Amino acid sequence: MRVLAIDTSNLVLSVAVVEKERVLAEMTTNQQKNHSVRLMDCISELLDATGTSPEQLSGFGVANGPGSYTGVRIGVATAKSMAWSLDVPVIGVSSLEVVAMNALGFPGLIVPLFDARRGQVYSGCYRTNGLDSVEVQGKEKIVLLREWLPQLRDMAQGESILFLGEDVRMHRETIAQELGEQARFATPALNHPRAAHIGYAALRRLQDGGSAHELVPEYLQLAEAEAKWLAQKQAGAVKE
Repeated sequence: MRVLAIDTSNLVLSVAVVEKERVLAEMTTNQQKNHSVRLMDCISELLDATGTSPEQLSGFGVANGPGSYTGVRIGVATAKSMAWSLDVPVIGVSSLEVVAMNALGFPGLIVPLFDARRGQVYSGCYRTNGLDSVEVQGKEKIVLLREWLPQLRDMAQGESILFLGEDVRMHRETIAQELGEQARFATPALNHPRAAHIGYAALRRLQDGGSAHELVPEYLQLAEAEAKWLAQKQAGAVKE
């Protein structure tokens, strides 16, 4: 079985082709460039490099949020379209879970986070399940960081808490002040999502199916324009 995996949910663009026993190819960039322009070229390059025709793909894996609204839509729409055209499953994988998988084997709590502005972060809490997957501890959410950190301290019960993600550097001082030596920080190489992780998560779930029509982004909150529209509607300012 061969899977094409995609992550465009944040600044990083990552694409991989994986089989059960090995990563055939993976491309990851961390540049402020347009994912909608570069994604299909990356996919084509990796398929050519691995000698993979679209018909050889058993399915797709894609990071389906949270993250950038535009980035999440680009990845999900591309994966859904290709899966539908090939009549194969497509599996959505949490963008936070993908980053958490960089810490497989860590003995404490694993906390990936993405900045969500106004003091908020998209975040979740994970523990490793052996050396091949992670398990979420409660729901992923958007939360004020200063409210989230005391909750994590209570959950950890003295264990170390490893923070992961490109945006951790924006909040490192706050985290360190609140948690002290209990907080651990990864090297930069472990802060970026890897599409290969998505590929292996998808491989484990392919047997359960994954309809291209049913896969939807998981934003964890409404886009600002949608939120304003709903508020106006509730106030009676928007007519049906």
